[in-house]
Amino acid sequence: MIQAFHDLTAELLAVLEDMTNAEREDKIRKIIELIDRRDEVLAQIKPPFTAGEQQLGRRTMLLNQQVDSLLKLQKQEIQRDIQEINKKKKSSNKYTNPYESLSIDGMFYDKRN
Repeated sequence: MIQAFHDLTAELLAVLEDMTNAEREDKIRKIIELIDRRDEVLAQIKPPFTAGEQQLGRRTMLLNQQVDSLLKLQKQEIQRDIQEINKKKKSSNKYTNPYESLSIDGMFYDKRN
């Protein structure tokens, strides 16, 4: 089980490190699938561990730290893209309806009547 967890972690790391211009949705789908499979395998891991399993577990923990940092970078990239899309939305709305954001803070009174 520890070997299977290690293999899934290495595969997840490879997917995260892949910087080609693949579809983001496909990449995210693959990441979610691997994380779910890792969770299933992790639930099946039970002690006691042999010395070899402990060593493999330590290597897996190092890989997992790299996975965590790459997942954080991926999250920041997605958040940055969402912010850019929201800015573009606001900007395009200002062009379609430029008077929407005007505030009317006073009124004109005609004293002649």
